[in-house]
Amino acid sequence: MRLADRRHLFYKSEQMLDSSTVRETAQFDIGAVTERIAKESAFIDDLLNEIGRVIVGQRYMIERLLIGLLGDGHVLLEGVPGLAKTLMVSSLAEAIGTKFQRIQFTPDLLPADLLGTLVYNQKEGNFTIKKGPIFANIILADEINRSPAKVQSALLEAMQERQVTIGETTFPLDEPFLVLATQNPIEQEGTYPLPEAQVDRFMMKIKIDYPTSDEELEIMRRMARTGERVGVREVVKPEQILSARAVLNALYIDERVEKYIVDLVMASRNPENYRLAAMKPLIEYGASPRATINLNLAARAHAFLQHRAYISPEDVRSIAMDVLRHRVAITYEAEAEEVTSEEIVQRILDTVEVP
Repeated sequence: MRLADRRHLFYKSEQMLDSSTVRETAQFDIGAVTERIAKESAFIDDLLNEIGRVIVGQRYMIERLLIGLLGDGHVLLEGVPGLAKTLMVSSLAEAIGTKFQRIQFTPDLLPADLLGTLVYNQKEGNFTIKKGPIFANIILADEINRSPAKVQSALLEAMQERQVTIGETTFPLDEPFLVLATQNPIEQEGTYPLPEAQVDRFMMKIKIDYPTSDEELEIMRRMARTGERVGVREVVKPEQILSARAVLNALYIDERVEKYIVDLVMASRNPENYRLAAMKPLIEYGASPRATINLNLAARAHAFLQHRAYISPEDVRSIAMDVLRHRVAITYEAEAEEVTSEEIVQRILDTVEVP
């Protein structure tokens, strides 16, 4: 079958993108990419099934964590205690066979407790480097907003540059490296708001809700046992995750979908240009260019989870709230009117034209 025919059949089934507008490129072969995606994404179902042996429900949270893992982006989880956030992260680390470290953030935690420090050896008369718990593949920053800003900011270099500097020595972090941070709702006592620079480094902010009554019943039946713990088997190698990340670059994205991503971000900065002038007084500042990058990567990872070789507008829409909700800062006027950043993002999604 000719390339043009494959493209026609491909988009006819989707009914969202017109094949006549596909950018002509000799290197792009949908059939070949589809076969590659089917092969490289085969481990996704095994991973979901293995984690499902421990975690009841919470499909939304599991898929978002996998999107962060595949898209090489950190994830911020917000929810009240007891919703299996910590168990979910540790189970994910076990299932992919990576080194896992849980760091409990407390008001008296110091940056050196996180990154490591120089230790003076009195016998030899020199300093040696003692690495901190940050040197792992998956980091669970538990209750990250229980510590003051100087400790939270200690993560900035590790999250962005994937390296840690102790004294005058800089150490690269092993791949894959992922920070999964849990956060208590800011209204709770003893919490500190995260610095804006750090919040922007999280690809997604996920809000975790309570399970349904049926899920709660299943949780009770599985977990209400003393001295028993369901183990998680390693079903995926870290090398498979890194290989899957490379495959994301091969997914096809139409130029109109790219423009749609840019429009969503630009609407958060200049709403008056998108028939949203009434929102202008409610937005202190909009999403950064990092949001555009992360929205593209997250949409690619979302399509990969569906075993598809192309990104549709629905991939973008399904992930947009998680990528944008923590990047749109609201004004005092919005707070007075009890308008949240999530409501602003939803208005943008409802108004910006979908290709």
